[in-house]
Amino acid sequence: MTEAGTARQRLLVTGAGGFVGEHVRRAVEAGEFGSYDWHPAPEGFDVRSREDVDALIAQVKPDAVLHLAAQSFVPQSFKDPVGTFEVNLLGTLHLLQALSEAGFRGRFLYVSSGDVYGLVPDELLPVDERRWPEPRNPYASSKIAAETLVLQWHRAQGLDAMVVRPFNHIGPGQRKDFAIPAFAHQIVDIASGRQAPVLEVGDIDTTRDFLDVRDVVRGYAALFAQGRAGATYVLGSGVERRIRDMIGFMCGVCGVDPEIRQDPSRLRPSEQRRMVADAGLIRAHTGWSPRYTIEQTLHDVIEDARGIA
Repeated sequence: MTEAGTARQRLLVTGAGGFVGEHVRRAVEAGEFGSYDWHPAPEGFDVRSREDVDALIAQVKPDAVLHLAAQSFVPQSFKDPVGTFEVNLLGTLHLLQALSEAGFRGRFLYVSSGDVYGLVPDELLPVDERRWPEPRNPYASSKIAAETLVLQWHRAQGLDAMVVRPFNHIGPGQRKDFAIPAFAHQIVDIASGRQAPVLEVGDIDTTRDFLDVRDVVRGYAALFAQGRAGATYVLGSGVERRIRDMIGFMCGVCGVDPEIRQDPSRLRPSEQRRMVADAGLIRAHTGWSPRYTIEQTLHDVIEDARGIA
């Protein structure tokens, strides 16, 4: 019991060592997840191994589970679709089976992706939970399959489970193989003289719905507190942003004006041109809304790149 007389609960976080997991840790330790304590899956934990999963559940005895662990890099899912499904679908099955056998009665949040919607016509934007998913890559397909499995567990076994579909999230700590931090590192290198004043880009006139990772994590906390079992939630900013404009803002922060050179090899003609989400359902159920402006987020991404460079 705490001094206030509230029992602490064990929040198991899979994928805890990743970009989002680090921000979850900070939020839990800051008390933003209420009475939950941080219990990460250890380094080297393999969700594909039923033995590893059983051992983890027996050790932690969780009161709630945030399932972040995933193979989430879309290009890798094309290179290794089997491996992607093993992590994202089979790993989720292992977790659900182990929790059932352990008599788990807590809340389970499965983190899916806005990428499951695939190619959405402009006239049907913004996307919300009523839109039928039409995945266009193995990563998104594996996420839909795992969503279905989690909701099956809810319907058939009474698991207190929810699915959340976050859209593009950015912020400090993200790997350089994602677009915005990759551009940030190049811009910092240009500003410091380590790179010629040229940015090689693909199609940067596409739009996306970008949300600060810290607001994403706040959304997860809100769902643990007030989300409804069996529901699927879209999580996004509700604002459509051009990547070109975000690059321009970061260049302004760093005081550089590089040549923007489009590399034809980086172009993907079938890519979604525009995307924006409607997070009205999570707002209605929990009161969640974003706190971070895009300017603050991009400032923090630049500062992170300066620290790593």
